[in-house]
Amino acid sequence: MDFKLLGSVLLIVGTSIGAGMLGLPIATAQLGFTGSLILLFGCWFVMTAGALLLLEVNLWLPQNSNLISMAKATIGPIGQIIAWATFLLLLYSLLCAYIAGGSDLLHNLLLATGMNLPAWVASFLFTILFGTVVYCGIRSVDYVNRGLMFIKLGAYALLIGLLVFSISPGKLSNGDMKELTSITAIAVTVCSFGYATIVPSLRIYFSGDVKKLRAAIIIGGIIPLICYIAWDAVIMGIITLQPTSSTGDLVNMLSTAVSSTSVTFFLKLFTSICVVTSFLGVALCLADFLADGLQLEKKGISKLLVHLLAFLPPLGIVLFYPHMFVKALAYGGIYSVILLILLPSWMAWKGRYHRKIAKGYQVRGGKVLLGFLILFSIAMIILLGTQQLT
Repeated sequence: MDFKLLGSVLLIVGTSIGAGMLGLPIATAQLGFTGSLILLFGCWFVMTAGALLLLEVNLWLPQNSNLISMAKATIGPIGQIIAWATFLLLLYSLLCAYIAGGSDLLHNLLLATGMNLPAWVASFLFTILFGTVVYCGIRSVDYVNRGLMFIKLGAYALLIGLLVFSISPGKLSNGDMKELTSITAIAVTVCSFGYATIVPSLRIYFSGDVKKLRAAIIIGGIIPLICYIAWDAVIMGIITLQPTSSTGDLVNMLSTAVSSTSVTFFLKLFTSICVVTSFLGVALCLADFLADGLQLEKKGISKLLVHLLAFLPPLGIVLFYPHMFVKALAYGGIYSVILLILLPSWMAWKGRYHRKIAKGYQVRGGKVLLGFLILFSIAMIILLGTQQLT
């Protein structure tokens, strides 16, 4: 068995399946199960295509190249500016959310053992503990993530197994297919496959082995798709949610509907590990991105500086301005579309047909695929932006 490939697949799965998974059946509640199924397959396709295009462009450049170098070599200064702005906004926002959520979980865990530490101490402990794992490099992240992912997937499997017998087939037929154009549903589903930022880091790990990289991306993208389908099926088949429902409502309604302490336990275990695995994947991506953008080698003082730049801003925001990033997180869908669909297809188009620097591995589909992805992403950005302004 190729344990490195297995670890990379689990890293992609861990980055994709985060605590936000609870929000997926809420965002797609009005569509019903059939509508959510269509939306999941559609978003999985465009996000997988974007990830493979990101791999293609990355392989044109020297190892250790990340989005900044890729955008500069293909699009130019405008691409660099877009990459810097959207990447930092997205990843710092996500790290703020994960540090806040993770420190809250750690605080409650310590409280259960009789240790009542202040919230700010729990935030420091969470960041230092798992930030150290990221500081040690992708191999360290891989090993820790493997252990967490086996527990996480085990909890998920047990949770599905406990819930599947409570499904009411009649509830699965509910929903309005007209809601397939719901911008909120599309944005949340797109974000659910937002793992492509980790592709440049995986290339370093595999030393440019295209076959294994492509396999990791495809397998790593299919597993979340299957998990999301099963998750939507059990949730929508048991309880009736509204777009205004919260994740707390989902947990409470689910616990009440099945009257099982086991469901509540595995649900809490699953969501807790989701926060940690997502933190590890996002933090690793951000550190590699900063090293590339600032042209710093991850060794010695430079390595320490890169990781301080990755962790101190979100930690500071969580400690002093806990609500500052709430609105920024609302734009997560826009950031994901720009970074993971528009930029990869735009860079591939410029590199293939204008700058003529394409070489080696190439994603199939030619101009038709690239044109479709560019037009789709522009339409999504306009619609999402309009929604946020209204």
